[in-house]
Amino acid sequence: MESTTHPPTSDRDQGDSDVAAPNLTELVAYGPDAVVSRALIDKSAGTVSLFAFDAGQGLSEHRCPYEAAAIILDGAARFTIGATEVTARTGQLVNLPADVPHAVRAEERFKMMLIMIKQ
Repeated sequence: MESTTHPPTSDRDQGDSDVAAPNLTELVAYGPDAVVSRALIDKSAGTVSLFAFDAGQGLSEHRCPYEAAAIILDGAARFTIGATEVTARTGQLVNLPADVPHAVRAEERFKMMLIMIKQ
């Protein structure tokens, strides 16, 4: 599996990005056999990132000390959160509680926005 990360977009990259209304699904592209990510906001209070998973790709079980929410922008994915498995599809939100082991696997190509709250 290949993983690609893009730096947060700066005002210089997008012109007046504070007032722009980009299509989120167009800000991160699928890669063959890859998980591609792009940070949109990276602040001490939290982060907002976009991810594009090719079919069959995933993130292995891990823990995070922060609360997070995954919003599915395209496709479908299977999340394992503790002992619970959930399939989420376009338009659905998955809550990822702090300190609970979780994993994600793309049942088909999918994109998500991950919002992590640190404070």
